[in-house]
Amino acid sequence: MTIQFHGVRAARDYLLEGFPLTRVEALLLFGVPDLTKIISDLRAERYIVVRTSITFAAALVRLRQHINVGTPAELPIRDIKLTEYRVSV
Repeated sequence: MTIQFHGVRAARDYLLEGFPLTRVEALLLFGVPDLTKIISDLRAERYIVVRTSITFAAALVRLRQHINVGTPAELPIRDIKLTEYRVSV
């Protein structure tokens, strides 16, 4: 039996389960380079997608629960803002 991984489907399911997702997380966790397409499709299907701003440091905390990721020491991770998407239930 062959198990196939579909990053777009996995990222979509992740959002539909109520978890927040940034572009960086979509790329690193699911291999999805274009989160915009997934968000647009969800909105076209009448899902309410909420957008908020978080720091890169907050996204790193979530990422480090799943993968080993580091940043350069000089990178101002508390000053960099990312957009986080979440499907409202």
